[in-house]
Amino acid sequence: MIGSGPAGQKAAIAAAKIRKRVAVVDRQTTLGGVSVHNGTIPSKTFREGVLYLTGFRERTFYGRSYSLKDRISAQDLSFRVRAVVAKEIEIIRAQLMRNDVVVLDGAARFIDPYTLEVQGIGAPTTVRANHIVIACGTRPSHNHEIPLDGKYVLDTDQMVGYGEIPKEAIIVGGGVIGLEYTSMLAALGVKVTLIEQRPVVLDFVDREIVEALCYHLRDLGTTFRLGEKVVSVTVDDIRKRVVARLDSGKSVSGSLLLYCVGREGNTDTLNLAAAGLTSGIRGKLEVNQFFQTAVPHIYAVGDIVGFPALASTSTEQGRAASCHIFGLPFKYSPEFLPYGIYTIPEISMVGKTEEELTAARVPYETGVARYAELAKGQMIGDQTGMLKLLFDPQSLKLLGVHAIGDRAAENIHIGQAVLALGGTMEYLRDTVFNYPTMAEAYKVAALNGMNKL
Repeated sequence: MIGSGPAGQKAAIAAAKIRKRVAVVDRQTTLGGVSVHNGTIPSKTFREGVLYLTGFRERTFYGRSYSLKDRISAQDLSFRVRAVVAKEIEIIRAQLMRNDVVVLDGAARFIDPYTLEVQGIGAPTTVRANHIVIACGTRPSHNHEIPLDGKYVLDTDQMVGYGEIPKEAIIVGGGVIGLEYTSMLAALGVKVTLIEQRPVVLDFVDREIVEALCYHLRDLGTTFRLGEKVVSVTVDDIRKRVVARLDSGKSVSGSLLLYCVGREGNTDTLNLAAAGLTSGIRGKLEVNQFFQTAVPHIYAVGDIVGFPALASTSTEQGRAASCHIFGLPFKYSPEFLPYGIYTIPEISMVGKTEEELTAARVPYETGVARYAELAKGQMIGDQTGMLKLLFDPQSLKLLGVHAIGDRAAENIHIGQAVLALGGTMEYLRDTVFNYPTMAEAYKVAALNGMNKL
């Protein structure tokens, strides 16, 4: 396995469980991959720190000015991040050791389709294998028109360890990562301007959910500049300001600019040509439904194969690749993959959206539960969240589940299970849920939808 992120880890452990000889190649300083060091774990830990220290979840009861701490510093947030990252690395190393997976410290490159050279400290070593799984992950894409200096202009890797909380921030890119950082900074009281070249954000997410998110972000003081492109960035070191000029002629200024427009694969150092492979746009690799590349004994999994590029999906892709290599049964169902977007408030979804069903001319009805109707919603102080179910009005089969609000990414898995098992709204209507819980929203939404029939 080239890479020890979620995809590489799980591919390695799945193979080791059936007594195969397995090696993982990665630098000692990056064990756990981007997920642990720069991506999922740091950013979501940062988010939890923001929610806790700002008292954001308690403001419904104690007022908008409520905060656990008057002055929140970057050190307050990074302390929690460092502690969690260190623990995750320890857990990953222990899992690999417990399963007798050999960890080779260094950077890998192909010598031929079956042989890798590993360059670490000291002389390079070589390792041969019958099968190779590329799980090398991605890094933030850069733009020569936006010079990164790590001080005023940053990418998302640099943001994790940034030393101070800015007063005003410009975020370029309205994808998942851009919106997550927008909401975290806005919750800290930072005045954020979000610039996105496309006319909408999160075009794969249910429109009603996205509109609700944008409403909440505007309520926190976020300014949206949609359909705009940054053409140049200049830094005034004396005034400690960064200015982004847009193709419409507008200028936006702030004390920090965060550039998060896409990611590109770390395949450029692998010497893919020696393996008979070529990478595509942004260094991505093409694979079939079994995660095989154009060279059948070489597989690719995780962010390197593109959308959805989530830690959760990467984990399952790694396991599925190992199962296919050794002829073990597996089922990978991309139509039932859940998406968790950790904005504030968070978003989660599984299955079809209203837009997809409409485009496919599939009749559907909706059932909605609002957190304000739930006793648990009142208790946790979230009166604006919602759960929406899409279902077939004839068969009553569930077609899609969409949620926004506190614990949405946790609550979505009930809908995921019902979808995957071909369940109906009748099941959700007739099931007894613990009370008071957020899960009760499924029963409320099922009753709401079936009453419309």
